[in-house]
Amino acid sequence: MVELTYMHYIYLAVIVVVIALMILKHDVVVPCIVGLFVLGFCYSGFSVIGGAQAVFNGMMVAGADLFDIMLIIALMVAMLKAMEAIGADKMMIAPAARVIKSPTVAFVVIAVVMYICASFFWPTPATALVGTILIPIAMKAGLKPMMACMAMNLAGHGLALSGDLVLQGAPALSAGASNADLPSIVANGGILATLTGVVAFAVAAVIYRKEITARYIPDGTDNVQQAVEVANPPKCAKVFAVIVPVVFFVIVLRIIAGAAIPTMSKIFGGDATALLGGAASILLILICLVTDSKTFLEKIGEYLRTGMLFSIKIFAVVIPIAAFFYLGNPESCPSILGEGAPGFLFDLGNAMQNVLPLNPFTLAIGIAVIGGITGLDGSGFSGVPLVTGLAAALGGPLGYDVTMLAALGQVAAIWVGGGCLSAWAFGAVASAGVAGVSSAELVRKNFIPVIAGLIAASLFTAIML
Repeated sequence: MVELTYMHYIYLAVIVVVIALMILKHDVVVPCIVGLFVLGFCYSGFSVIGGAQAVFNGMMVAGADLFDIMLIIALMVAMLKAMEAIGADKMMIAPAARVIKSPTVAFVVIAVVMYICASFFWPTPATALVGTILIPIAMKAGLKPMMACMAMNLAGHGLALSGDLVLQGAPALSAGASNADLPSIVANGGILATLTGVVAFAVAAVIYRKEITARYIPDGTDNVQQAVEVANPPKCAKVFAVIVPVVFFVIVLRIIAGAAIPTMSKIFGGDATALLGGAASILLILICLVTDSKTFLEKIGEYLRTGMLFSIKIFAVVIPIAAFFYLGNPESCPSILGEGAPGFLFDLGNAMQNVLPLNPFTLAIGIAVIGGITGLDGSGFSGVPLVTGLAAALGGPLGYDVTMLAALGQVAAIWVGGGCLSAWAFGAVASAGVAGVSSAELVRKNFIPVIAGLIAASLFTAIML
């Protein structure tokens, strides 16, 4: 049996504080940094120097673990900004506008296009791209702005972001915190995210059937941002509007083929990230070179800075939070505190299994609830290390599938915090802002569909455990 020390209880106390602050909608960076310092201070023999070093070492370990995904997001955003400068981004999704002839079709098209764009370019820039172009067209076809916003929000900041099958930022964070196999996290996360999304969209379609199908007539007072057209776009814009999606489609096909065909080399995890990032880099250079050969060297640097700033803005608060919860993992904790350091959360999980009546259903529902609570901070990502680490700590000793539990925690945290159920989350604010509706009203309408989807995912997880 695991022997708990006073440091285990300090770790547990910090977790309780973090969850309480999340419920109260406060930032949790400070308690995580303080927790790192206190545990480092205690483990090093009550040394202030050891405590300070633990804070930095924790951020270094978390930052190194997350940097690849920060970089891929930065490169994708940089490439998208280069396309935006010549109008190629709008041309890329323009064909979807041609099929929007009715409110129902508009709802479906916005959801599908948003899912595809969010999977490759991250939901926030995809919101600006899809929303400014397709929502005005959908409104002309008779779809209410709120229903267009729901389709975009559920598909992008819910379905695409919670599974994150292409860029794999969320799965990488989950795998790091739970010490689980990344390909399994990706696969299980994709299944649970899809199940949640299908149920959420089905419930939304039933509940809001009349609002989706009833033809809406714009009255000229709608506060919808219009797409800004690029004056005299270069001829190459159409070429890149075709080349970019084709390149990434081929890459995805190659990744799928590698997973499905035994004789073909597999491209997964870091290898897939490297392939996508390299392709984005080359496309960025080509776009800048062809469109402005005189200043393309400076332009590339400018777009890269924009992309990196966007990525850092997302992960700046995630890194110190992840650093604290990496102390819960016996694989990463020694790199932070020093040789022989235990995995605090894993030890607590081992101890709790002898006290709590844990079974597949209570465990799955509990992980989903905790994941949702961590998402209340409005980030989605900041709570992933906590809930996935807890999934491993509780599920591992009981012999349950840790990757399935961790994937459930990831999906729940991001569906709630990514912008579907947190009105203050940037995802909800961005979606509502583009559509000209209230983020609070958006979240209210999302509530029943999303909760229904998460319940379905929790029950499925319990059965699969």
